[in-house]
Amino acid sequence: MSGLTIVSPLAFPLTLKSGQVIETVGDAASSFATLTEEKRGHSHWQVAVRMLNNALDQPTYLKTATISLQTALLMEGLLASPLAVGGD
Repeated sequence: MSGLTIVSPLAFPLTLKSGQVIETVGDAASSFATLTEEKRGHSHWQVAVRMLNNALDQPTYLKTATISLQTALLMEGLLASPLAVGGD
């Protein structure tokens, strides 16, 4: 498998509360570019950026990178919530 590019799909798409969907490596990189310096200092963002960089070097890290981004988005309250199951 050749290296990843900005149009390479993530392991799975990530839908934000805003309705935006992060689907590609380029989308993920663009989302990192919008982070403030303060947010970039948070460990969950540092891990997400590092894992995406690892995936760019070794595509086998792509699923880990996607999960790391999902975790960071969830911790920031940006990830869309899954549909409620059950309930009244």
